[in-house]
Amino acid sequence: MRTVQLWANNGLLTCWKTEGGHRRIMRDSVERLLAARGLQEAVAGAPSVGGVEEPAAPLRILVVEDDPDFLRLYRLQLARWPMQPEVTTAMNGIEGLVILGSLRPHFLIADLHMPNVDGFHMLRTLRTMPQLDATEIVVVTGLGAEDVAQRGGLPQGIKILPKPIPFAELEQIAVRVATENGCRLAKPNTV
Repeated sequence: MRTVQLWANNGLLTCWKTEGGHRRIMRDSVERLLAARGLQEAVAGAPSVGGVEEPAAPLRILVVEDDPDFLRLYRLQLARWPMQPEVTTAMNGIEGLVILGSLRPHFLIADLHMPNVDGFHMLRTLRTMPQLDATEIVVVTGLGAEDVAQRGGLPQGIKILPKPIPFAELEQIAVRVATENGCRLAKPNTV
């Protein structure tokens, strides 16, 4: 902070002061200073602040499943994944939709056969929410393709996997989603 104040006071950065005495620095003057010092590429590509690298955010996963034993199994298995995702669970479609709106997960794993609002309705509703378009959705179900089709099918782009839960395949998808979203891929270093 002090260095920036000195640069502003000495004219290296173009700025002005607000009525409250706060400095407002022109972005183009920062870019000129970085270019003059050959730092533009280093700063543009580095996720760091003050020389300390910021850790990548965790992959956010929501699992919507009405069977408590399956939910427990999901929690145990997903906790073993190297990227240590942030896992949230819901027991039905209503709870899933509420959580989806606030959590905005990177990855949604859902069952179809649930009480109250089932997975079919939840996923159709989800597709009307543009803020969740980027969420990767995978259905893990005991229903066959014919049963799914008889119940109106699923929105486009949703992958269906059969039960028993294919954790290895789900982990591969999670790694791809984490990579695409810039999430961490391994356990963070602990001191």
